[in-house]
Amino acid sequence: MKWLHCDIVVVPIDFSDDSFAALETAAEMVDDPAHLHVVHVLPILEPTDPGIIWATIDDESRSQHAREAMQARLEERGHQIAQLVVRFGDPGHEIAQYAEEVEAGLVVVSSHGQSAIRHLLIGSVAERVVRLAHCPVLVLKK
Repeated sequence: MKWLHCDIVVVPIDFSDDSFAALETAAEMVDDPAHLHVVHVLPILEPTDPGIIWATIDDESRSQHAREAMQARLEERGHQIAQLVVRFGDPGHEIAQYAEEVEAGLVVVSSHGQSAIRHLLIGSVAERVVRLAHCPVLVLKK
């Protein structure tokens, strides 16, 4: 029996080992891998970025590359995840918004343990998700 049962669990992936460890934990909480929603958030490109100026990159190609890289890393680890989503914007806001859109019962996110100064200056994605999410958030520390 699962210690916490959720129909839909959202797991943000930033390609760090910690985020894949969060995915392992989340996989133990669902009965069906189709209930896992993996989300990766890319920054919005500025109009002055060279790829935009020279028209060599666009959001569609960035999304496709991120999705392919996620799929490859998940297959390396033996996961078959049906729901791979790439969003653009602020990671904390986008993760919380996506969790609400899919009516997730839980968000499982890793914490990277930033230094106090860095945390004070830029905050933490995990902290923003905790503040903004409509559902419980499990933050996993190293």
